[in-house]
Amino acid sequence: MSNRQDVKLTADVLVLGGGPAGAWAAWSAASQGAKVVLADKGYLGSSGATAPGGTTLLVIPAVPELREKAVQTRLKDGGYLSEAEWIHRLLEQIEQNLALIEEWGYPFPKDLDGTTLRTHLHGPEYMKLMRKVVRKAGVTILDQSPALELLVDEHGVGGARGVNRITGADYEVRANAVIIATGGCTFLSKGLGCNVLTGEGLLMAAETGADLSGMEFSRQYAPSFADGSVTRGRMLAWSSLYDKNGERIRSGERTPGSMQKLLLEGPVYASLDLADTEEKRQFLRSAHPIFFMPLERAGIDPFRDKFPLTLRYEGTMRGTGGIRLTTSNCDTAVPGLYAVGDAASREKVMGAVSGGGSYNASWAICSGTWAGKGAAAYALANSRKADTRSLLPAGRYGLTSTQSEQKSELSIKQMISSIQKEVLPLEINFFRSEPVIRESLDRLHSLFPSLNSLTTSTVQERVKSRESAGMLAAARWMYTAALVRKETRGLQALKEYPEMDPLQTHRIILSGIDDIRQSVEHAPHAHEMLPAKEWQSS
Repeated sequence: MSNRQDVKLTADVLVLGGGPAGAWAAWSAASQGAKVVLADKGYLGSSGATAPGGTTLLVIPAVPELREKAVQTRLKDGGYLSEAEWIHRLLEQIEQNLALIEEWGYPFPKDLDGTTLRTHLHGPEYMKLMRKVVRKAGVTILDQSPALELLVDEHGVGGARGVNRITGADYEVRANAVIIATGGCTFLSKGLGCNVLTGEGLLMAAETGADLSGMEFSRQYAPSFADGSVTRGRMLAWSSLYDKNGERIRSGERTPGSMQKLLLEGPVYASLDLADTEEKRQFLRSAHPIFFMPLERAGIDPFRDKFPLTLRYEGTMRGTGGIRLTTSNCDTAVPGLYAVGDAASREKVMGAVSGGGSYNASWAICSGTWAGKGAAAYALANSRKADTRSLLPAGRYGLTSTQSEQKSELSIKQMISSIQKEVLPLEINFFRSEPVIRESLDRLHSLFPSLNSLTTSTVQERVKSRESAGMLAAARWMYTAALVRKETRGLQALKEYPEMDPLQTHRIILSGIDDIRQSVEHAPHAHEMLPAKEWQSS
């Protein structure tokens, strides 16, 4: 292993993460004249959930009535935890950014009248283009270089340290603004492209004093071929489902949560037999070719054969929780620290429910744009030079050196397995109840002291040790928030509280890591859930 700080760089803005949000943040900051470094755990352009697949986009014509209807629908669907102002600005910003993508050369299809249809992005093509655009903007890219900890002083965040997981070389980047774009946390649940989403971005932010919000909204599971990793639930709209006895499950039984219940009872199978013409089959193949690859490799004809299903946990990636934002530029509570994409709380746009493909993809693009511009302005206006600040590392968990005298009874592999046993099972995390979540949280708390006695002998183990700390922190925040919100709303549910409580139309804010503190934040549209008298008295 190389000595620490083998590479030292100075920039105005440091972006951690190379998915769509990180790429847009880097480009946006560079476009404002900032010197930018982007460090990605994988390879910018191919790592993350977007790159191997595709995504739909939120495109609504600039007609006031149509946009207002979309805003009101999202407010209601999200349990009135989102904000109309944020949704409107998202709709405006995404239109501008999609025009840029087309200008950069993305091959959007056109209709018969020659109008560009900007409703979908092919993941590999999109992210290949974004890498090209980011490099052209002058951004320095550090691939295969996960950040391990932030650097701080009394003025706020001032950079980060990390490691190249291929060469073992340590790096340090000093920058007066840092943008966390590391994505959500899916707990290594084997979803396609999600193996890099392990929560250490949330942990790094919290170690500097940033808050979390919306962590209870994290019960999202996605269907997948049992022997594959592709989660494209929309394709199952063309399928018939079959139970463990091979009996067709009636369409009326396919209600929210029904798949989860059936899988607890035994295997569930699907067949895309509702695509009953060759024309329909070709359409589906061209729309989502990646869905068919693992099936065909297994010798399965998905239009005629039955194939087993499983559910891949999508955690906070498809949830709405993350680092709490304090301004329209995606600032956090810590000076110089910004959060974008799935690393940030999306409650102000999504509320209590997942944004699916369209809202989430658009949020990544827009939040990256806003944070890049804001971070550049902050850094360029800062009179303190990053390379002269008295910065100290903020990391405290899962960073044990090989020289540690105290050894944990758990290996890193056992630690990760123990966390997954509390988070991945449907009977704990999806079918939530107070006693089960409380017992699980107690077990997660008991794992916490072992984080700083895990021994590492390779650079890969250093990274995995920090990942285990990120996952454990995220799990503890999720279940803490779940017990605070005693109701069922969006992606939060407790068996003992099956209804939505209008008096709990507020956001739950969590602070701290060892000792997790809770508070609430006002939601501007909360009054729309209450009769006037009740709202005034509350």
